[in-house]
Amino acid sequence: MKIAVAGVGYVGLVSAVGFAHHGHTVTAVDVDAMKMAGLTAGISPIFEPSLEALLQEQLAAGRIQFTTDGARAYADAEAIVIGVGTPENEDGSANLAAVYQVAQEIGS
Repeated sequence: MKIAVAGVGYVGLVSAVGFAHHGHTVTAVDVDAMKMAGLTAGISPIFEPSLEALLQEQLAAGRIQFTTDGARAYADAEAIVIGVGTPENEDGSANLAAVYQVAQEIGS
């Protein structure tokens, strides 16, 4: 299955690598070009046991790629996972602004 993952923070990156490890073709999208360059080079910005080794394995197998171009990633995806941040608002509720922004991009 072709899967796009929006956001490569902790949830998005671990999910993307996991999907690729299970044989799916994954395109991960994020607005941070420097982070994407590091990931493309096989360097994980977060620590999770075995994550960087799995990332490098999936890059070598061609099952995962990273981009800042959401339109390209979403165009042929069979499934899209939104894993962007939802920081807490002052009242304790989740700030869903990034989720809504990604949803609008996908809808376009």
